[in-house]
Amino acid sequence: METVEINSLSLKRPHAEDDVANADETKRQKTSEKSKTGNDSGQSVETVTEQPDKSLLEDMKNEIIPHEEGEEPEDEELEDSDEDGDPESFADMMKHGLTESDVGITKFVSSHKGFSGILKERYSDFVVHEIGKDGRVSHLDDFSVPVDDEDPSEETFTVLSDEDKQRLEELQLLKNKETSVAIEVVEDTKEKRTVIHQAVKSLFPGLETKTEDRDGKKYIIAYHAAGKKALANPRKHSWPKSRGSYCHFVLYKENKDTMDAINVLSKFLRVKPNIFSYMGTKDKRAITVQEIAVLRITAQRLAHLNKCLMNFKLGNFSYKNHPLKLGELQGNHFTVVLRNITGTDDQIEQAMHSLREIGFINYYGMQRFGTTAVPTYQIGRAILQNNWNEVMDLILKPRPGAEKGYLVKCREEWAKTKDPAAALKKLPVKRCVEGQLLRGLLKYGMKNIISAFGIIPRNNRLMYIHSYQSYVWNNMVSKRIEEYGLRAVPGDLTLKGATAVHIEEGDVDNYTIHDVVMPLPGFDVIYPKHKIGEAYKEMLVADNLDINNMRHKIRDYSLSGAYRKIIIRPQNVSWEVVAYDDPRIPLFTTDLDKLEGKPLPVLPTDGKFRALKMEFSLPPSTYATMAIREVLKMDTSIKNQTQLNTTWLR
Repeated sequence: METVEINSLSLKRPHAEDDVANADETKRQKTSEKSKTGNDSGQSVETVTEQPDKSLLEDMKNEIIPHEEGEEPEDEELEDSDEDGDPESFADMMKHGLTESDVGITKFVSSHKGFSGILKERYSDFVVHEIGKDGRVSHLDDFSVPVDDEDPSEETFTVLSDEDKQRLEELQLLKNKETSVAIEVVEDTKEKRTVIHQAVKSLFPGLETKTEDRDGKKYIIAYHAAGKKALANPRKHSWPKSRGSYCHFVLYKENKDTMDAINVLSKFLRVKPNIFSYMGTKDKRAITVQEIAVLRITAQRLAHLNKCLMNFKLGNFSYKNHPLKLGELQGNHFTVVLRNITGTDDQIEQAMHSLREIGFINYYGMQRFGTTAVPTYQIGRAILQNNWNEVMDLILKPRPGAEKGYLVKCREEWAKTKDPAAALKKLPVKRCVEGQLLRGLLKYGMKNIISAFGIIPRNNRLMYIHSYQSYVWNNMVSKRIEEYGLRAVPGDLTLKGATAVHIEEGDVDNYTIHDVVMPLPGFDVIYPKHKIGEAYKEMLVADNLDINNMRHKIRDYSLSGAYRKIIIRPQNVSWEVVAYDDPRIPLFTTDLDKLEGKPLPVLPTDGKFRALKMEFSLPPSTYATMAIREVLKMDTSIKNQTQLNTTWLR
């Protein structure tokens, strides 16, 4: 259950990114996509007539749902591509997308009048700080490296030539038939040989070195000490016993999701991504700060990456004896700016007081269900029905709506020929879901769709059925609030420890709506004893599923179920309305700004625009989008936001 994923509709507004006033931020962004504007949560009051840039479509047309917290992502992640379809007809295409009501999101808990505002006009308007299991909020505030006599000298990072590094990497990754690499010692001294030995061993885990004389010259010979296993298991004997095996650090990232960041770090460090661990995945279109742990990589090596990576900063290093585990965080603290707000001061006060005192409905957000005309919950439902032809058809058939050009061609070829090889040739990126399934069909044949589907990484397969569970839960919660309002009633469920029990008539006064949970359907949960319990059964019967038999003949797809609070009350809620004239300027300082000594821009007392700065903390498995939806009273779906901005999109 994703904690902070919140993909906004990103509308391009005139930022003048190359303007001098924005030069510093532009420098930090130059290896990433350009900053895009967002209107995830409210109608823009300004009409813009520019065409969307390609990167805007990239955020919206991704069908893969984010990683679940508490589940380990596969080593092999599905890839995306930078190639896009034609953005010209995007507004028309998005008419086929989902709205909130399509996935059961229909109710609000507050009585205030809604207002509009622009969410994520800049990705730096959305900042997430992870809250660890000890309640400590992660901040990047220290670049210093722990002093350790065992660390190699700074010369270690520069003594090898680019050519040497290339040859060593190929040897390390077993990319050629060479069994060793010889590096000539040009300035032959014992000190120089020692530095080269250290450089090879520290920069290329799995390699050992020795010194040899050849034709009167000294060479450092690098070779594999333990064959293929050496890369996955960094050398134990080279790590000081007094130092914890894991280097923990704070990762500050801009406009990158967590797995992308780890893949980049592993590439630069020349190690496998699975030696990194973390407590939760974080959103891409945001600035996020979280703790990461890595096995037997020194703080010195990690700190060196700060000199060569854009959009990342690493700091707050420490050595510990344990990795991090998914799901063991307490939650996340959000700092959000809603720009160009239209609400009166009274409306804003009412909205924020309601968020603090009552909270919001704990719906699964729109990103849980995909953005195309084939919602991910439909594929999940077909899996649970054991209808594999339908699963294949839903993933591969042509569909209206916003899609990348190469996917459209692939689907057309599939519809015409039903030939996996021919359809696969239309895909420049073979590791998207469609490419993985086609590769499976090519390998196992059209009569073994189950095995073909199994080629898709496990997390991505499971997200389809989790999407269906979320779809059912959203619909049932809306029915529950429609039927019984915001009070606990007999027959509701509450948790006693980890066990769900029914609220009895005589005890109902001891509970509030904040104690009530509802189940995600599965074989190991109980259901409410009032009308909503029957509504669960009716919904699943309509989908040709038996609520009393949620075990699947394939164990991976058996749903045990879970319980989820229906109302979440954010903690540490604060807010401030500020005026501003320039939409390009930041309205608060980030951790990196503070480390670099950047002052906060002086804001006018009576500017052209108003913004709502809000802060709040949420537990894991909770969508920040839904909290902001409650404040603005706006549909957060891409389809609705696109329709609100059709003038711009023409």
